[in-house]
Amino acid sequence: MSGEDAEDQPGLLPEGALAGARAQVARARSATAARPEARKKQAEPAATDPVAAVLVDVPLAHLDRPFDYLVPAAMAEDAVPGARVKVRFAGQDVDGFVVARRERSEHAGRLQPLRRVVSPEPVLLPPVERLVGEIAERYAGSRADVLRLAVPPRHATAEKAAPLDPRPPFTRDVEAAETAWAGHEHAGSFLGHLAAGESPRAVWTAAPGADWPQLLAHAVAATYSSDRGALVCVPDHRDVARLDAALTEVLGEGHHVVLTAESGPSRRYRDFLAVSRGQRRVVIGTRAAAFAPVHDLGLVAMWDDGDDLFAEPRAPYPHAREVLLTRAVLEDTAVLLGSHARSVEAQHLVASGWAHELAPSRDVVRERVQVAVAGADDVALARDAFARSARVPQEVHQAIRRALESGPVLVQTPRSGYAPALACERCRTPARCRVCHGPLRLTSPTAPPSCGWCGRMETDWSCGECGYRGLRAPVLGDRRTAEELGRTFAPVRVVTSSGDKVLASVPDQPALVVATPGAEPVAEGGYPLVVLLDTWLALARPDLRVGEESLRRWLAAGALVRPGGRVLAVGDSTRPELQALVRWDPAGYAAREAAERAEAHLPPAARVATVTGEPAAVEEALALLDPPDPTESLGPVPHGDDGEVRVVLRTPRRQALALSRALGEMQRLRSARKLAAVRVQVDPASL
Repeated sequence: MSGEDAEDQPGLLPEGALAGARAQVARARSATAARPEARKKQAEPAATDPVAAVLVDVPLAHLDRPFDYLVPAAMAEDAVPGARVKVRFAGQDVDGFVVARRERSEHAGRLQPLRRVVSPEPVLLPPVERLVGEIAERYAGSRADVLRLAVPPRHATAEKAAPLDPRPPFTRDVEAAETAWAGHEHAGSFLGHLAAGESPRAVWTAAPGADWPQLLAHAVAATYSSDRGALVCVPDHRDVARLDAALTEVLGEGHHVVLTAESGPSRRYRDFLAVSRGQRRVVIGTRAAAFAPVHDLGLVAMWDDGDDLFAEPRAPYPHAREVLLTRAVLEDTAVLLGSHARSVEAQHLVASGWAHELAPSRDVVRERVQVAVAGADDVALARDAFARSARVPQEVHQAIRRALESGPVLVQTPRSGYAPALACERCRTPARCRVCHGPLRLTSPTAPPSCGWCGRMETDWSCGECGYRGLRAPVLGDRRTAEELGRTFAPVRVVTSSGDKVLASVPDQPALVVATPGAEPVAEGGYPLVVLLDTWLALARPDLRVGEESLRRWLAAGALVRPGGRVLAVGDSTRPELQALVRWDPAGYAAREAAERAEAHLPPAARVATVTGEPAAVEEALALLDPPDPTESLGPVPHGDDGEVRVVLRTPRRQALALSRALGEMQRLRSARKLAAVRVQVDPASL
């Protein structure tokens, strides 16, 4: 998504790329019309019956287009655009959606009639149907796959239930909005444009300690006051719960709905219908809510767009941020991308002029948080010679002891579990299972080492390199960290938040809260101190986004401090990520990262796609690909442990749409020829 190149913008659908596939489909339909007489004996509708264009639920790329069907007179009133229908396709009954009605078909052969109308409820609205086509093209996928993400399964009971109560009156509290957004430069102007019915676009960096759900709720209220709808996506159910409470407080009851999988099929479909029917025009939810059919959409917003939970794990692997930005272009809506950090993609929108910046002033940042790295200066080293090598230096111990006098202390550690990795105590060789060679780990202080793959206990382990029987834990998880801190600061209460046991909040009283990234509970009065342990481990992953992701997690934890609180990190103070943390400068780091990626021809300055599969299948796929010039092909290289290979394709951003179209055409040719499957991912979240 870019504001620089018109061909980069997601609102331009190709028409010529499907010529080959359409010719094949025409031949297949002609063959169907010429089948034996037994098929012709079916009752045929009158020739004057209208025609319905139907998108069928068939996952074959070369059949990714609407097909014309005759509409029997008995179904004429129910087969409206957006309705679910059953049609005969390739000898079997399949599901589909009516996308258009017309008087006649361009197809010269015989048309099949609709089998039946599953439901006259128009659940696929025209703006969403167009969005589905744009996303399918952007990610070189099929519309059938995107439709499964956009429209939830039908729930007949919910469809027949009584509609929700009418929306009560709403009055916007302008003064409360100004108070909530205080400290963020240009926020008043942004809210004013929203309330006036305009469509400003902003990338918002939230101030440390800011109650971001309240700020988002007031942005939604400003849009809602102009008689327009709003759509907000957040990473997970805990964020949904916080935003739900904030919207209820700002808008009142009966103005918004929540669309998440946790709601259950009945409740989710009921709320989806309330949005589709126009009964509710404010929607919040996780990544699937990005396709919600909001009427008169005026604002699309997202919190923490760098979170990997927004990347869809199912084909065609769209990112919710790109879905929302595409909607903003198609429906001319306002945009608000918010976070405590800043993704490189969001920085690209600011640098290109497509969006403006909303950020706190430097004075506000300095007032609200103080950030330091343990052992970063000569004074700290003089006090503690091991300040740069100890996992928890004396400076951290002293800071925790002082902070516990005024409230809870948050300790973030990047690994969950007890001791998730073990090594030989003498030679430091990683400890491996003798059966499957998986990594050994400790799950509790009393259990023997066990394999992380097969679960086998290793009661008499010895090092394969030096024969030594001693083990050490180079990496400690949150439970071992909590155990050690509990002994050091007894009798202070210690709680953990990670994995399946994530806390939403903790009371404002002395306690040690040990949490993994993303699982940090909110303290009712804010934390006086946030400690970031094992920062080296967060930066050790071999991934393109490792620095950006590490800084995002640290800023998210540090933002939980109370006004005037402190953040103390343990790590190498020369790392640019920690320097950006100390300065609390996510925009500066994102700009630097974007410049480095541009030099290396990596996203978002370039379009990157991967083709993954069996070696022969990948070779066949590349032989069918006609990429734009210039396009680099990197690989193939081994990928995973099951014999697959991966090829990386890279092209300048001006050719981004052309590469997506070429990959889509390659998918259609592969599908038509029934070749072995490959996975195509455009701009994958991880490289």
